[in-house]
Amino acid sequence: MDSIFYTFIVLMFVAVVLAFEAIYVWWNSRHGPAARRIDSRIRALSAGGHVSKERLSILKSDVLKDGSFFEKLMLQIPRAKSLDLLLQQSGTRTSVARLGLTCLILAFCALVVTALLPVPVVVDPIAALFVGALPYFNILRLRNKRLHKLEKQLPDVADTLSRALRAGHSFASAIGMVAAEFAEPMGGEFRITFDEINYGVPMNEALLNLANRVPIRDLRYFVIAVLIQRETGGNLAEVLDGIGFLIRERFKLFDKVRVLAAEGKLSAWVLCLLPFVTGGAVMIFNPKFLPVLWEDPLGQKMLAGMAVIMVAGVMWMRSIIKIRV
Repeated sequence: MDSIFYTFIVLMFVAVVLAFEAIYVWWNSRHGPAARRIDSRIRALSAGGHVSKERLSILKSDVLKDGSFFEKLMLQIPRAKSLDLLLQQSGTRTSVARLGLTCLILAFCALVVTALLPVPVVVDPIAALFVGALPYFNILRLRNKRLHKLEKQLPDVADTLSRALRAGHSFASAIGMVAAEFAEPMGGEFRITFDEINYGVPMNEALLNLANRVPIRDLRYFVIAVLIQRETGGNLAEVLDGIGFLIRERFKLFDKVRVLAAEGKLSAWVLCLLPFVTGGAVMIFNPKFLPVLWEDPLGQKMLAGMAVIMVAGVMWMRSIIKIRV
């Protein structure tokens, strides 16, 4: 009896250990560091690279093989590739399917909440569309923030490449130095380019992939200058020094313009938000005051005219405060 009991305890312990080991192996194969690196490389190639149709079809089939029905459905959307590129540029690990599902859930919740509030029926779909688009706007914000960081790091990258070339390194090894020494996000982008070169991708194609993944004007100028120098020859180190100097001078001008336009932008935000804030305050303190606007036919016409005038005013203020350099 005792031997059977102890044998059962030992076998139970071994079964629990093997179960935990199987769970760890499954999680590591799907969410571990190696899996994340492979997923990042596949997304970078399928979303932002100059990939041939044969390689792209293999990548897409590999992505869709283990995906859910909703993921397969989302990836059939015509603009799914551009949305995948947008997610890649934002630096997030969110997939197209997860973003679409989040937007749908938020839109449904907003529709339920507005249906319970004493607001006109036309507000329900507008609120659902606005709340459902919030994750997309957040992705755009993260993308702009990441691209701004990349733009700020670019002059130092040009200086590092120039010093490496003057020290006798090849351009490929100089790219490897940038990938190893620079922080994210620039280090990660150049690391992808360096890996592509090591895996046999031509230098020109790897640089074009970099310019496609990172849609920064200065980086495209950098790539064009390198490609022209590789075709015609010349001192690439001096070209890179000139690019770094021009980018820093443009940053100084951008900062000066941003300071001069800050007051106009703040005034535009105040003017745009003031009607909504005032209307919300009136609805809280006197709920019976504003319903006449959407219950009376004349009030509905006034709201439509107000919306047209506000849109025209927003577009006009945007054209005034947006200064291109």
